[in-house]
Amino acid sequence: MKIAIVCYPTFGGSGVVATELGIALAERGHEVHFITYKQPVRLDLLSNNIHFHEVNVPDYPLFKYQPYELALSSKLVDTVRHFGIEVLHVHYAIPHAYAGYMAKKMLQEEGIFIPMITTLHGTDITLVGKHPFYKPAVTFSINKSDIVTSVSENLKQSTNEIFDVEKEIEVIPNFIDKKKYSSGYTDCQRSLMANDNEKIVTHISNFRKVKRIPDVVNVFHRIQEKIPAKLIMVGEGPEKEGAEQQCERLGIKDKVVFLGNSNEIDRILCFSDLFLLPSETESFGLAALEAMINKVPVVSSNAGGIPEVNKHGVTGFLSDIGNTAEMATNAIKILENDTNLEQFKDEAFKWALQFDILNILPMYEEVYDKAYKSRFKNSY
Repeated sequence: MKIAIVCYPTFGGSGVVATELGIALAERGHEVHFITYKQPVRLDLLSNNIHFHEVNVPDYPLFKYQPYELALSSKLVDTVRHFGIEVLHVHYAIPHAYAGYMAKKMLQEEGIFIPMITTLHGTDITLVGKHPFYKPAVTFSINKSDIVTSVSENLKQSTNEIFDVEKEIEVIPNFIDKKKYSSGYTDCQRSLMANDNEKIVTHISNFRKVKRIPDVVNVFHRIQEKIPAKLIMVGEGPEKEGAEQQCERLGIKDKVVFLGNSNEIDRILCFSDLFLLPSETESFGLAALEAMINKVPVVSSNAGGIPEVNKHGVTGFLSDIGNTAEMATNAIKILENDTNLEQFKDEAFKWALQFDILNILPMYEEVYDKAYKSRFKNSY
């Protein structure tokens, strides 16, 4: 099948999932076309089955904000025409579903009927999408999609509560590719980050307010008072500078390493003993899943879809949002005994295997097939 994937090309979860999905589809023989404003960060190599089409937005002084939606919808029309695209899959409702619908309507005028699947990822619904400025457009875009999927049961529930949704939302969870982690590193170079007697605690995110970065630092501060430890902070964002200042105020600056964005997440997780995710909300918790497939237990909030990934008392622990004292207590419970730590590591890995892409990919292929077969019936 010829599939066009529209996504954000950045380090965010939706872009990562869309890119990994496209790569896996190409390996199964599908022809995949990525359409976005720059090559996705995890799309290292193009091939006969993987193509990238850049959306260029001309810079006109007339516009205060350049019209990306118009450029994207026009690029979609050109790509569908030129390559005979059979299915359009847009990730993140804003602005991709809206632009996708406009492309559908333009193509329909030419007698070309292209079905559109919209995958909801989280903040496109729970944060940006429900803003009064965007809510009507998001509602319209969801309802005009041929098929709508969400990455967790929690996100499906939130979407139905926030929007007047006429479509049945199908849950297809986020995933990881176990074969990328199966070999592992023979030398994780752990000594570069910590001494032999120190545990390594890790946090990976976009350092936005919703991630509750101060809570990460506070939890670690309590951990290191009881157990020799280092904190590895991976990512960039508006909360990073404040976190650096917080570490200095708490006197733990020498125990915290800020690495910035990285394409070597698996190498970092290879030497990690514990992952912290105290977020205000998470539609799924992909960062936690990536930690778990690397045998890293998770201490997290119980927000959003995280409980669908992190099983309390098995792969780690869940606490109420902001309860940093309990999170620290649970973290110490995992880290203070090596036998206990190894058990949590093993359980985290075993639970993560159910989210392997080989289990999830057929669910998307079934959706594509259903959308393609119903393309004339659902055209408007």
